[in-house]
Amino acid sequence: MPSTDHAPRPEARAEDRRPRAVGFVLSNALPLVGVVALGWNAAALMALYWFELGIASLWAVVRALFAGRPSEIERDALLVGPLAQRRVSLSIPRTGLEIRLSSLLVLPVIVPVLAVVWLFVGALTVGVVADGGLAPGALDTVALAIVAVFVGEGTTTLVDYFGRGEYRDHSAQTAIRGVFAHGAAVFLGALFTVTIVGAATLEGDTPIAALDPDAVGLPLLLGVVAVKAAFDLAGLYSDRLAAFDDASALDLGFSSDPPSPEPVDGSLAEPVRTVRQSGRARLAGALTTPLAHPGLWYVAGAFALVGLLFAIGGNWATVGTLAAAAVGLPLGVATLDHELRYGLVSYRAGADALVAHDRLFGATLWRVEPWDETALRVTRGRLDRRLGTETVVIELRDDEYRIPGLADPEPVLSVFDRRAERPAD
Repeated sequence: MPSTDHAPRPEARAEDRRPRAVGFVLSNALPLVGVVALGWNAAALMALYWFELGIASLWAVVRALFAGRPSEIERDALLVGPLAQRRVSLSIPRTGLEIRLSSLLVLPVIVPVLAVVWLFVGALTVGVVADGGLAPGALDTVALAIVAVFVGEGTTTLVDYFGRGEYRDHSAQTAIRGVFAHGAAVFLGALFTVTIVGAATLEGDTPIAALDPDAVGLPLLLGVVAVKAAFDLAGLYSDRLAAFDDASALDLGFSSDPPSPEPVDGSLAEPVRTVRQSGRARLAGALTTPLAHPGLWYVAGAFALVGLLFAIGGNWATVGTLAAAAVGLPLGVATLDHELRYGLVSYRAGADALVAHDRLFGATLWRVEPWDETALRVTRGRLDRRLGTETVVIELRDDEYRIPGLADPEPVLSVFDRRAERPAD
């Protein structure tokens, strides 16, 4: 968690908030001017808000891509879990920016989610109100407003997020959180408009597509603008809301900090001994990994089922290809996952700590010092008994590290003063 010794003063926080405050005023002044002075109807207003949500999502993806902190990913997740432990990044020359591997792992999830949110909001609300309701004159002014919103959002991102170094405090997940509040504001505003106007103007079984956007009066449009501005204002002062949350000991689910970006210290005091899995343990571990991930069997079953359909038709070449995929794809994924977790990791035991070192990227994965552990065990499962190996389990206060397939665990155990628990023979 970031140190509070150098927490910014209230005056500094107010100054840092100034570019976003200017963006807040401009983004909410445009729809207000359009409704009051340019005669925008509900269709024009909702179209602007919908495109504004898309623009905010686009810039959120840019912020997520260059987030300065690693993303928080479950360590047990197949492939992405061990990859996320490698805190490696690609530096952008002459900028000081980096693209972290963990950010690239979450972007394939973030981008489709944001796209679905944008299309969902557009289909259920904006699409209903704006269908055929945009006059040519309003279309021109809305297009200009959309361009202004894009430039304003981009300027705020460049000045505030990158220029002031705010990206250093965000992971890819935290960089996009504001978009969902933005989408909720647009959704609720448009849904409220559709419901009120539909109830007042539509009769019987008339489809909602027949709603007349010009039937929405100025007071209701101003109300929608006010609701949207309230959501934006809450986002602008989210730091104060978070401070209120911490001071009141309330867990609202939005105050968790992303992991620290600092690399793990890999230095060790002499003497240093290195151990790693044997070749037999790596092969056996890769073959047994699918047992811990049933999803791999579902993938194999899907290929086998499709292959059975082609077998009925006598297309044996396709059957052979699908059979190879049913066996090779799960085993390939399992092998890669096991290699990233254990096979490509060496464990360096020094006089002062135990360090897990990634041999693929040359990074330090984790470090445990004596008495950091709360329990130390040596286990021998069925696979260990067949291979003549042992598994070391290091329990911490809020975590656990397993080192399987060691032919000689003594270098690892020698780091700790605690006597390891062993199974009774």
